[in-house]
Amino acid sequence: MNTTRTRTVASLTHLTRLTVANRVSAAYLAVVGGAMAVAALTPLFATSPDASLIWIWPALFTFPTFGFVAWLGEGVWGGEAPTWFFIGGIVLSALVQSLALGATWEGLRGRRGRGRLTTAG
Repeated sequence: MNTTRTRTVASLTHLTRLTVANRVSAAYLAVVGGAMAVAALTPLFATSPDASLIWIWPALFTFPTFGFVAWLGEGVWGGEAPTWFFIGGIVLSALVQSLALGATWEGLRGRRGRGRLTTAG
């Protein structure tokens, strides 16, 4: 039973490391986080009525995963989804895509480290 718990903790640690603790994932999360910070602060300082359109950038940075969140919000609330749903969807989409980027990065680095990745010619 102790071995199962150790494996579970090791797996969660590995998933966390893939999601946030490598260069590619960290850079991606920094871009999305920066876009969200700018989007949150822009309506406070902008006088334009179109200031809320700034939220399109975090959504675009998390596309295509955010497309599912938008589809779900449209289906459940019919275009009137609450703000917390979309902000939470952006965060969740960013984490899912960060995990995918981290796994891809580790896979490519692992191949290069083992000598399997070769150049043509």
